[in-house]
Amino acid sequence: MTNTSKAFWEAHYSKLVKPSSGKPSKLLEHFTKGRIPARALDIGCSRGDDAIWLAKQGWQVTGVDISETALQAARDKTREVGLSGQTNFECHDLNTSFPEGEFDLISAMYLHSPAEYTFHRVATLQRAAASTASGGLLLIVAHGSRAPWSWADPEFKFPTAEEELKSLSLDDTRWKPLFVGPIERQAIGPNGETATVTDSVIALERI
Repeated sequence: MTNTSKAFWEAHYSKLVKPSSGKPSKLLEHFTKGRIPARALDIGCSRGDDAIWLAKQGWQVTGVDISETALQAARDKTREVGLSGQTNFECHDLNTSFPEGEFDLISAMYLHSPAEYTFHRVATLQRAAASTASGGLLLIVAHGSRAPWSWADPEFKFPTAEEELKSLSLDDTRWKPLFVGPIERQAIGPNGETATVTDSVIALERI
């Protein structure tokens, strides 16, 4: 494979032999609680844990990832649990393409890529904002600190939620902030190690 972002993520998921946890992101659970299920988009869906959980809650979910290996694992799992009719998984390099349509929930959970690969994060999140339907929720959760096992540069300064929101240049009159700021959590590493990390959270409702 060529040295591209797609090749990196294909290699990453191809090496994973342990099944995914099957558990949704706690912050996704928290911020979607009480919302009426409709159309959802999970950007960077990985092996589908969040998408499958949303489908179980009644959402019609589109999951997007750059890795076909990850997407196939997600499709296989949805078939196992009988949710293929409520899920659709699409392969996109978000630098060049994005799912069509509007969505009542768009989640971008830890949508990062290694620094050596160009990823137009701001442009992607702006496209996500433009695809959020009136009354819909845009949920962006990013790493706000470095876990000990992370491949991130130890010297990298993670932007705050406020800084990232400002970089998106959204029209304030079109959005209601539900939460913008840091939230701490206990993270579990690939070998079972634990650490307290900070997440940078932006939760906005489209007016």
